[in-house]
Amino acid sequence: MQSTCSYPWKRTVIALLLFGTAFGYLEAAVVSYLRALHEPVVQRFYPGRAPGDLFPLLTLDQLRAAAPLQMKTLAVEIGREAATICMLAALALAVAQNTGQWAAAFVIAFGTWDITFYVFLKVLLDWPASLLTWDILFLVPVPWVGPVLAPVLVSAAMISVGIWHLRREASGNPVRTGLLHWAGLIAGAMVIVVSFAMDYRNIMAGGTPHPFNWAVFSLGMGLGVASYVSAAAGRRSVAKRAAA
Repeated sequence: MQSTCSYPWKRTVIALLLFGTAFGYLEAAVVSYLRALHEPVVQRFYPGRAPGDLFPLLTLDQLRAAAPLQMKTLAVEIGREAATICMLAALALAVAQNTGQWAAAFVIAFGTWDITFYVFLKVLLDWPASLLTWDILFLVPVPWVGPVLAPVLVSAAMISVGIWHLRREASGNPVRTGLLHWAGLIAGAMVIVVSFAMDYRNIMAGGTPHPFNWAVFSLGMGLGVASYVSAAAGRRSVAKRAAA
């Protein structure tokens, strides 16, 4: 007998995709304003640098000396980044019925926001030049940097896993993530963050980024994806044995 779909996963996914897309435009608009505000100060230290070149960053000492008001802007920007994560988490909480659905909804919204952010930046600023262009991803607790391709890959995986998870929830055969699976997912995420943040001392000192450590990044991606696939496959195997 066909199980009744008690969770409106299609409607939920559509809502998350729409929100993430709108939020991506909002983020790109804010960045366009910030770059216009920041560019005159950058030109004082690096005259002639192309507006699309984000590195080297101005150091905190340079900001304090040349544009003390922008130190306040930096603090506001850090607060905005934290508020962004809270908003995505709150949206996920509003549409979820359990912890797994919350995590799935969060990663769908987050991934959509991140990818469409770059799409709209291309429309508004004709940036990035390519997927290998370096970007500043986050500032909390230290600067995260990397080629645009890296966060896009993470976001694509997040959206795929999140949609799959909600679909399985609605089918009556939910993915059961045990402690080991959660540990693998969290560890994978932490390794990815490390790959983005491991060059932060050089970046904060006004240096240009060192070559991105794709090996560390790939380890984190592999660990996270393998942990979820293991959880999904394990539950499906149990369901097949029960049906037999």
